[in-house]
Amino acid sequence: MELIMQVFPAFLLVLCRITSFFVVAPIFSSRTVPTLIKIGLAFFISVIVFLTVGFDSKIAVDATYILAIIREVFAGLLIGYVSYIFFSIVQVSGGFMDMQMGFGIANIVDPITGVSAPMLGNFKFMLIILVFFSVNGHHYLIGAIMDSYKWLPLDNNLFQVYYGGHITEFLTRTFANTFLLALQISAPIVVAMFLTDFGLALLARTAPQYNVFVIGIPVKILVGLALLVLLLPGFGVLFQTIFDGMFHALEKLFIILKSSS
Repeated sequence: MELIMQVFPAFLLVLCRITSFFVVAPIFSSRTVPTLIKIGLAFFISVIVFLTVGFDSKIAVDATYILAIIREVFAGLLIGYVSYIFFSIVQVSGGFMDMQMGFGIANIVDPITGVSAPMLGNFKFMLIILVFFSVNGHHYLIGAIMDSYKWLPLDNNLFQVYYGGHITEFLTRTFANTFLLALQISAPIVVAMFLTDFGLALLARTAPQYNVFVIGIPVKILVGLALLVLLLPGFGVLFQTIFDGMFHALEKLFIILKSSS
């Protein structure tokens, strides 16, 4: 019992970081994954990580221990958020496409995230999950949170890193890069829809007898779907680029945390 009380504080810190990571990490935070599986997976990974790094850390249970728990929760949420923000690229780009094609009014509830999502964004999100599993990306994510203790040990000074502003600058730049990538992904269909609108506007001026408001919506949907079918084979390479950017961002985040601490 005395040995358990000596190692339990360090194990609790490990469990807080791993659990908070699974709360926001892509795939693992999905509503379709049972809560019992999430808890069990977080517990067993915490045990594995603790057997590696926990016994070497001497954690004092005093007034600062509560701050240490909050610090570890922030660390797990930060790592999980950086990985999840790259998965939101496909939903943002799908929103741009739906808005131009006329699907924006038919947003549906995504069963994976539980929030309203665009139709094309939901379709591409399911595709990116399949590609992510096919390249064993979930293994790399678990490896990333386990390797985070090499860069950010239990006795870290994460609050000082936050105060320095490096994390805020990194998150702002990462968000801007992901938003730009979402615009680039949706650019072909958005430009095609703009040209279609321009052609319909010319048709309305040259042949007023055609009701553009009636024929415009189905024409835009047909053009958008035809272009989507042409672009679909290139989504595999596109998703691989997103995954590379995600793991590069996680590596950069760990470097910032290591250099600042």
